Amino acid sequence: MSVHRDDFVRELTSILNAAAEIGAFSIDVHAGDLHRRVVGYPSVNHKMPTCCSVMREAATVSGDKVMIAPPKGNGANRVIRFVFPRG
Repeated sequence: MSVHRDDFVRELTSILNAAAEIGAFSIDVHAGDLHRRVVGYPSVNHKMPTCCSVMREAATVSGDKVMIAPPKGNGANRVIRFVFPRG
């Protein structure tokens, strides 16, 4: 199975849309959980740098906040709080 950046974008969008639909004020997204939903984790074919990059790029709304950042920048324990409404 070949995993691409767009796979992470679609899954993150799905997570954010589901939270918005139930009226959430925010949702904390863990990189490890997002990665697990797309490609599995741990995985010999991990794409954690891509996963973390997609999360960082999606954090564009004022109020979005990095809650946990691994020392090297990318890792399963990265957590970003996304707030609603988006855009």
